[in-house]
Amino acid sequence: MTTFGRVPFPISLTGEGVQLREWTSEDLDDLVELLDEPDIARWTPMPSPFDVAAGIAYLKRAQQGRITGQRLQLAITADGLRPLGEVLLFGVDPGLKEAELGYLIGAPFRRRGLASAALSLLSGYAHSTLNLSRLLLRIDPANTASTSVARHCGYRLTGEPPILQEGPYGPSSLDTWELVEAHTGARRERLRNVPTRRYGRRP
Repeated sequence: MTTFGRVPFPISLTGEGVQLREWTSEDLDDLVELLDEPDIARWTPMPSPFDVAAGIAYLKRAQQGRITGQRLQLAITADGLRPLGEVLLFGVDPGLKEAELGYLIGAPFRRRGLASAALSLLSGYAHSTLNLSRLLLRIDPANTASTSVARHCGYRLTGEPPILQEGPYGPSSLDTWELVEAHTGARRERLRNVPTRRYGRRP
């Protein structure tokens, strides 16, 4: 059984001021509008231009990846309705308990904290419910908006060799980031609570 075998369908995650939900066929027009955009083409391997045919193929791939347990692609919304972006979990290795995450926000909805909120929410779910212990991002270092989101959410550079990614505008070099501060914060919380558990008092 894959990691996603325990995930209910459809799934909806709410928190951090956003609601994440499954993509549906009714989202096609919004999806095309979100992804047919120069910055998306620059930083991701999305086809460009991203037309209706590309949108249909994208939704089909998301559905198939969900069924096989290889990918979890969720629309980022404010209220469960209009998609404002996407956050995804993929490349799951149940043996190593690791997976890669990604995120994108449509141009009209940027600089609202949506990417950070969605990444934090899905990262927490991946740890607590899917029991994944190593969460990774792979980001072009020139994509400073995305690296800022990663850093804000507790991800740090691993120092691993860059990975080459082909895209519509040629190859790009991706750095690997790993979620580390969530582990540190949880450990600190456990340490703070030791005197309470042992001696019935707050530290």
